[in-house]
Amino acid sequence: MNMLRNIKLYLAALVLAAATTSCLDQYPDSAIPENEAMKSFSDAEQLVTGIYAQLKNASLYSGALTLLPDIQCDLVHAVMGNSNTYGNFWLWDFRPTDTYIDAVYGALYGIIGQCNFYLDQVDGVRKSLVDDDDIDALDTYTGEVYGIRALMYSELIKLFCEAYPDSDDKAKSMKGVVLSKHYFERPVARRASLYDSYAFVLEDLTKAEELLSEEDDAKNNTYFSAAAVQALRARIALYMQKWDDAVTYSSKLIDRSKYAVFALADARVASTTGYSKFIDMWAFDQSDEIIWRIGFTTTSYGGSLGAVFFHFTKDYQHYYPDYVPSQTAMNLYVENDLRYDAYFEQPVETGYANGLTTELLVKYYGNQNFMASRIFETCMPKPFRLAEQYLIRAEAYCRLKKFPDATKDISTLRRYRFTSGGTLNLEEKNWLDNISEERLRELYMEGFRLQDLKRWGRGFERKTQTGAQPEGATLKITSDNPRFVWPIPQHELEAPGSEIEPNESNK
Repeated sequence: MNMLRNIKLYLAALVLAAATTSCLDQYPDSAIPENEAMKSFSDAEQLVTGIYAQLKNASLYSGALTLLPDIQCDLVHAVMGNSNTYGNFWLWDFRPTDTYIDAVYGALYGIIGQCNFYLDQVDGVRKSLVDDDDIDALDTYTGEVYGIRALMYSELIKLFCEAYPDSDDKAKSMKGVVLSKHYFERPVARRASLYDSYAFVLEDLTKAEELLSEEDDAKNNTYFSAAAVQALRARIALYMQKWDDAVTYSSKLIDRSKYAVFALADARVASTTGYSKFIDMWAFDQSDEIIWRIGFTTTSYGGSLGAVFFHFTKDYQHYYPDYVPSQTAMNLYVENDLRYDAYFEQPVETGYANGLTTELLVKYYGNQNFMASRIFETCMPKPFRLAEQYLIRAEAYCRLKKFPDATKDISTLRRYRFTSGGTLNLEEKNWLDNISEERLRELYMEGFRLQDLKRWGRGFERKTQTGAQPEGATLKITSDNPRFVWPIPQHELEAPGSEIEPNESNK
């Protein structure tokens, strides 16, 4: 079903009846002043609400944190006449003074600060409680906060550090991130080792696992759950080359699909919306395979993941995309792959003066329920979904030379995405190429590509296409390019008393 064409006329009619207004992020007013301690259960609850609100920040999952690592690589092309949004990343010409780098870095550490504020005081609140239900709820909140802090640090490590090496000893001599563990203690800003940075993340996840119950797990969860902890542990194990751990944690989630906790979205099966169950995951942000999503409502939402791929709101008549899918990426989808129609729109004439006709990324066209409230090009980010766990386990199995098991996982995932067939045999000679291509096809524009290429030690080469901006369209990046690791923001290096070491990309 052609979702883009079905929706466009409805949108145009809807907007003609309304004045054009700006759409600002709207967050609950839940911040607690620094000079006020967290004294009660209500204070704790309010602070956790504020942490979840900050996850909606447009510099994070609903914007730069998700989009930049993929725009930087080989998944899209900037078109002639674009607004130059994220342009420096497309060109691999960003600097330590770049506002997007500063915004991502600041937003991640901002949430870490809120988590620290909570964790520094939660024991005092717990001692004051007498109601068992409140105590249980506070423990759950605390588990969520540990999990969120671990996630924030994992994102910092992913962007601002080199890939984890093949031994822990090597990681102990590599630069990690600044570990801020307490809100009320401000030690000298100094980077921990890469080993210690990941060890701290794993320590937080262990604490989260102890406090969160699998009984509270549910599909489409907007709260950081035990399942989200397991998903993050599997991802980190993959990044740290701990293959057995990657299998263990991804299996916890995959095996639970047998009991209907989570299930892969079937692209072959129609839902009550008229679309497939797979398209529903992107058109309505609902799916049996969503482990954790950032919860948006029509009164509290974040950035617009689809804006740079449409800019429909420029005149509500045409599309003015900054970026369009690269033909190289689209060519990796074969005829029976239903992800192609779910992710890409067939050539559409844009509003540019040159009359560019091109495919568009419909994956982030926006939540259709939000559109009824004139909230366009906006959908809920999905940091963890079951498909990634199949990809993690398949890659880990390949590293362990268990190719039949890896073949089974990849073929299972593809069976839910293809009209028929989908079997893909993984062998010693071809597994990395096949895993790389399958991760691209499944996780397209979800923020994984830069990290994947970095940890595989692979570069890429863009091939120009019709309508592409000439500058950057034929870019060739080798695996040793220092900008696979983002520079530390310049003001962090120059802050009074700072002892933060720069990355090579800072030079």
